[in-house]
Amino acid sequence: MANIGKATKLSVATLAIMNVTAVVSLRGLPAEAEYGMSSAFYYLFAAIVFLIPTALVAAELAAMFSDKQGGVFRWVGEAFGKRMGFLAIWLQWVESTIWYPTVLTFGAVSLAFIGMNGAHDMALASNRIYTLVVVLAIYWLATFISLKGMSWVGKVSKIGGLVGTIIPAGLLVVLAVVYLATGGHSQLDFHSSFFPDLSNFNNLVLASSIFLFYAGMEMGGIHVKDVDNPSVNYPKAVFIGSFITVLIFVLGTFSLGIIIPKSEINLTQSLLVGFDRYFDFIRASWLSPIIAIALSFGVLAGVLTWVAGPSKGIFAVGRAGYLPPFFQKTNSIGVQKNILFIQGGIVTLLGLLFVVMPSVQSFYQILSQLTVLLYLIMYLLMFAAAIYLRYNMKKANRPFRIGSKGNGLMWLIAGVGFLGSLLAFVLSFIPPGQIAVGSNAMWYSVLVIGCIVVVAAPLIIYAMRKPSWKDESATFEPFHWEEKKN
Repeated sequence: MANIGKATKLSVATLAIMNVTAVVSLRGLPAEAEYGMSSAFYYLFAAIVFLIPTALVAAELAAMFSDKQGGVFRWVGEAFGKRMGFLAIWLQWVESTIWYPTVLTFGAVSLAFIGMNGAHDMALASNRIYTLVVVLAIYWLATFISLKGMSWVGKVSKIGGLVGTIIPAGLLVVLAVVYLATGGHSQLDFHSSFFPDLSNFNNLVLASSIFLFYAGMEMGGIHVKDVDNPSVNYPKAVFIGSFITVLIFVLGTFSLGIIIPKSEINLTQSLLVGFDRYFDFIRASWLSPIIAIALSFGVLAGVLTWVAGPSKGIFAVGRAGYLPPFFQKTNSIGVQKNILFIQGGIVTLLGLLFVVMPSVQSFYQILSQLTVLLYLIMYLLMFAAAIYLRYNMKKANRPFRIGSKGNGLMWLIAGVGFLGSLLAFVLSFIPPGQIAVGSNAMWYSVLVIGCIVVVAAPLIIYAMRKPSWKDESATFEPFHWEEKKN
């Protein structure tokens, strides 16, 4: 969409829906169903301190550098230099790599519920060997498909987003309404407090994962120039999209809480169990395999879209001299094969954590938390860069600008985003009391060592870079501070 001609413009409604499609995933609903009515507070809080600031800040940065490649590498590098820029785009790539096992775990669980025997389906979904095999099989299939070219994946993604996310979300809410309207007993106490007990750390840990639910809204910033009057219409699209996103999450979470008791919530299975119970109630159990297939298709379509996507960014930066030639190898049609194989190796190693973690959902949770931590570091750099560039690039053209004049509104928006991200980062280290994650030592070891290794790796690679790493055929526009030197 970013390449749409000047005569074609995106409407506010279209951009809002694009943002919703990019962000919304149903796999995280069970994690927040634990909190009952107070889950709405967490969703709204995260939207105000993270979702909206991310979208607005990314829009300004994307508009500033719309004619230059690099994405977050460009944004952070213009402010803090190449080293930090490389760290930012590295984190974006690695985060997405760690994300694959978590989303594919949800896909494997969905596939397990294609059967008509609920007890058997739940047992299969809890089986670590089954989950590991399905995760790796689907991921490597997606990798090999991407190596052949992915021109058709866009269509699959659109269909998958509709069939696997939007329709099931609407259906879940409708089923909850029908259930209550026809005398069904609600497991959710609608009279419970909207405000959670913030003195209980257990109420905050899983809630911090909401930030990951909203991650990806920065991608919409590339479309800021495709909207008429972006200074007015882009914020409209952001707020409309954010409202719809929050609404889907809140109503979807309530719908699960209505049919599943809090004590029975399972992070990986409860969405499918919720559908099963609603279908049993309306005597339409034959729909369970259909919704399981739909949800699986949505997951698989999303993975197919993303397997090659984030790696393209790190590949482009690598060709500019930031990665050894080995990482720059392509196949006959120009696909970054070696990066994809390395990415697949990381996914495979992470998948082996199934063997040592006490359960599928504990594996799911710890990888989700590691993903949150790494992504949040990138966001901290992005928010800080946006504020810094207001002073370091005062005269730069900003087709979209937060605040018509002065820097006060930027400080407020980016500052809130920075502090919100920092809060979520700290909380994400605390083991959730609601889930058996094994020993606390295992939990802290995976998260702390994972963060240290992932952050240290690009800094070491940057320090070791050589002039011979640069592909002479690669064109990468200099940073503004490099142009000043010349």
